Amino acid sequence: MQTAFRGRKSNPTQNLMADVDFDLKFTYVLVGWEGSTHDALILADAIERQDGLSVPEGKFYLVDAGYACCPGLMPPYKGVRYHLSEFCSRTYPSNDRELYNLRHSSLRVTIERAFGALNNRFRILDNKPFHTYKT
Repeated sequence: MQTAFRGRKSNPTQNLMADVDFDLKFTYVLVGWEGSTHDALILADAIERQDGLSVPEGKFYLVDAGYACCPGLMPPYKGVRYHLSEFCSRTYPSNDRELYNLRHSSLRVTIERAFGALNNRFRILDNKPFHTYKT
């Protein structure tokens, strides 16, 4: 099974799907998928589970580019400037799609902050465990 858990840099990895609110609280977490598994497969599994992920009526989840655009999910536009570093004080969004991606990137910082706070609180998450995989 070890091969399935290998990531791009040949380190063992595991995919994690998380839902984070604006208070940096994790409201849904699904772990255990191999590092090579595509985001769409993990999302489908999360939705199909009895206690799985559900998008409340009239609400949307901000998702990364690995997900398809479907009801309740808001991925960024592909092929359009996205990262905050691509927009500086003199480089403004030139169209609606760039503006959307700029706002999307700004909101995604909340998710990155939540994971940063989690890693700072539980340092073992950032390091290779010293015990065997079965443990």
